[in-house]
Amino acid sequence: MGILNKAELLKDMIQTAVDNGAKTVAEIHKSIADMPFEALERSGLLDEDGQKLRDKSQQTIGMVYDKIRQINQTVGELASDMFETLEDGQIVSKVMDEKDNPKP
Repeated sequence: MGILNKAELLKDMIQTAVDNGAKTVAEIHKSIADMPFEALERSGLLDEDGQKLRDKSQQTIGMVYDKIRQINQTVGELASDMFETLEDGQIVSKVMDEKDNPKP
């Protein structure tokens, strides 16, 4: 396995780890942010406006982590494009070297 293939495999592993990490952290963040609303709900103090605020909080947290995962995906695609360009350059260089130094 060439160095570029190893680098791309490492990139894929990191990208997957970031995506899974963002999902996990989002769920933890949502859970912690919901604690005050749960307390209000248990005590009967969570009215309709409070529930709307709770829903908006959960939605906003989800949007932030969705954006993190989207950026991670975009960066991964850019890195893959760069690896592909480097591989193409290696092929072109090899062909040019073969033309410059033909085998007898």
